[in-house]
Amino acid sequence: MVCRSGGHYQRDLAAVRRGADQVFLWVLLFQWAFAIAIAVLWSPRGWAGKVAHVHAHVWAATFLGAAINALPVALIRLRPGTAATRTVVTVAQMLWSALLIHLSGGRIETHFHVFGSLAFIAFYRDWKLLVLATVVVAADHLVRGLISPVSVYGIADPEWWRFLEHAGWVVFEDVVLVLACLRGLKEMRQTALRQAQVEEQSAALDRALSELGDSQEAMVRAEKLAAVGQLAASVGHELRNPLAAIRNAHAYVSRRLAAAGGELKADARVGQFMGVIERELAASSRIISDLLDFARERPPRLQPCPLRPLVDEAISVVPPRAHVKVVNSVPHRLPIPNLDKEQFRQVLVNLVQNAVEAIPADRPGEVAVAAAGGEGAPFSVEIRDDGAGIPEELRSKIFQPLFTTKAKGTGLGLAIVAGMVNRHGGAIRVESEVGRGTRFVIELPARAAAAVREVA
Repeated sequence: MVCRSGGHYQRDLAAVRRGADQVFLWVLLFQWAFAIAIAVLWSPRGWAGKVAHVHAHVWAATFLGAAINALPVALIRLRPGTAATRTVVTVAQMLWSALLIHLSGGRIETHFHVFGSLAFIAFYRDWKLLVLATVVVAADHLVRGLISPVSVYGIADPEWWRFLEHAGWVVFEDVVLVLACLRGLKEMRQTALRQAQVEEQSAALDRALSELGDSQEAMVRAEKLAAVGQLAASVGHELRNPLAAIRNAHAYVSRRLAAAGGELKADARVGQFMGVIERELAASSRIISDLLDFARERPPRLQPCPLRPLVDEAISVVPPRAHVKVVNSVPHRLPIPNLDKEQFRQVLVNLVQNAVEAIPADRPGEVAVAAAGGEGAPFSVEIRDDGAGIPEELRSKIFQPLFTTKAKGTGLGLAIVAGMVNRHGGAIRVESEVGRGTRFVIELPARAAAAVREVA
């Protein structure tokens, strides 16, 4: 918040100073025109016979005024708001006071231009510029009071210390303007701090609303999933009996066809359709098993379970593919973790099968299962493949129920895996690069059964 308020303060102060530069741009141009008019009116044309000439003050107002204005006007247009521009404009404005006092013949009324210039300089809210302006005024009165006192005081023989009297009144106004500048800067800091506080509160409110929306969305999703789970459990139980009857009937018909002869056995389509029935029955059974596993969420029954034999068992269940090599890289002497054997075997089967299916059919590939940890450290299990990879926009969705990119997938496999890993007190994450492969990492707490280590 301090950094933010400081940024607002600097931005607002820069805007104020750029605005003051624009004010001085018009003031400097107006003073130039005004000085020429004063020179013409107060210094009338002199005649010598029939020849006329312009008074020297007109030339001074025209060319000296242009010289005074040239640099500050250029800096205002090219570098508004910078310290160099403010400094040059301040010196130029005080030189205009000196020139106007000279053109008016040192009239006391023109000295009020000094005080007006100081007020304009205070627009910058930089008290150091007021000090600089005072030094310029005092130096001008001192030097011209010694060289040409009529041009500054209107009399030929003033006291030498008279410039101190004028400087004293300027210092008096400086005190008031410096206090005003400091008060203005303080108010700007307070305004910037309040603005930063409002922005912080607004950001906190936005975050709270976002979290509330996420929580509400998660609650709605949990309610939907609970309803889906109840429906899945009910449908699964209701479908298991009909599927069992169909499987029994299929087995009986298959045996009768094998024993029969004649035209029915010779028909190739009969064997083909019987294979279709068997394959689809297996697929239906697998879908029902996924639905029931997702709906039940049985708490794990932890017991010492050597990891390498479990990986071998999971690999043996996965349907092999000729071009894919599956490697068990789990160390033989890895400490034995406490696991629910059935649940963790299903976790490994799902992940290894997904990795095998991720290898494109047009090239060979490899799937490796590795593990590390134990001895008081957390266990980590890694399933790595060199397949097609997962696009970045899909990685955050792959563990969501019913999300799948497979043509015949249910979208429950990785959701079941994540749920089982979480019930073991662990976590699962995925790292992937399109075209390079995918890496699933399971992290489990350090629950090694030291007494069972000898079994390994």
